[in-house]
Amino acid sequence: MQGLRLLLTPRGLFAATGIAAIGLVAGAIVLQQTMNLAACPLCILQRMVDLLLALEAIAAYLVAGKSLQRRAAALVMAATALTGVWIAAYQTWLQRFARGVSCTADQPWWESFVNWAGSQWPLLFEASGLCSEAGWKLLGLSLAEWSLVAFTTMTVAMLAALLRRD
Repeated sequence: MQGLRLLLTPRGLFAATGIAAIGLVAGAIVLQQTMNLAACPLCILQRMVDLLLALEAIAAYLVAGKSLQRRAAALVMAATALTGVWIAAYQTWLQRFARGVSCTADQPWWESFVNWAGSQWPLLFEASGLCSEAGWKLLGLSLAEWSLVAFTTMTVAMLAALLRRD
């Protein structure tokens, strides 16, 4: 009971979100390497958002003692998690309803950025898959759908940290 109460504090929510974000990146790399899954540009963007959330969580954890900084950190993290929601929702839409369509018709700036990042650090950021292919599923959901669940949960957690009274 005490552990749950601690988890539900803003500092606990920041720590849990950061740990979950790192866990999602680590899990994606393990699945990619062991199951020979090909990450697409949208998958890589989601990894980048997770890594950004983890960095933000460290900063948020450190400033959680002061109300204004805690709220600002929670707001920034909620915006970052919402970005992840949007990316995962778009990929889910591509996989479910736009079969055979790639990420986009032409190469937008973010896809060029993913390609550049992949050339710098291939293990973490190399994109070689198609966004519209669900690939491997767990309990009937694609990795994009699980990512959508995770980013939505992180958004709710950050809104709870933001709205918590002192």
